[in-house]
Amino acid sequence: MDDTADNIDNADDVDDADILDWETTDSRIDYSCPGFDIRMDDVRLPDGTETEFHYVDEPPAVVILPFTPDGDVVLVEEWRQAVGHVNRSLPVGGTEPEDDDLAAAARRELAEETGYEADSIDEFYVAEPANGIANSVHHYFVARGCEPTAEQRLDFNESIRPVTMEYEDLLAAVVDNEIRDGRTSLGVLQYELARP
Repeated sequence: MDDTADNIDNADDVDDADILDWETTDSRIDYSCPGFDIRMDDVRLPDGTETEFHYVDEPPAVVILPFTPDGDVVLVEEWRQAVGHVNRSLPVGGTEPEDDDLAAAARRELAEETGYEADSIDEFYVAEPANGIANSVHHYFVARGCEPTAEQRLDFNESIRPVTMEYEDLLAAVVDNEIRDGRTSLGVLQYELARP
């Protein structure tokens, strides 16, 4: 019998999380700015080593795939300072501490960023997009029947232009790497794979 295969089978019986868990002995905010904090945890690794770990600490976000009654998708064009260019993406917004209803938060963020309001909105995916450096959790919603019936209400540091695009063109732009925004690519591809 192959000892390697036997060891792999036995490894499946062990709770890997217990072997790999880090112990957090202290936690504090090192730096705060609008939208997120940089948190520093004092941690003890499984081998007993004590060290520090910094990461982006931010509230959950909602990402909306908004369809108009004609089947077009409402996108936002926004300057992204970190990469130095205008980005075309799905509307995304951070939640507030009082946001118990994520669907309501998604409706609010859609209206604030684009001026569009939805007839219906349903969650279809949850992701941790960068869990090696951030505690971000993104909740993806598909919104239908979106009409420009609200007024944009942008934050002081947002420059956003709403645009519409046919869904098939959006999907092609993601597949062809013309749209490089990670949240948008993930949302569109997950929607495409999961839709009936």
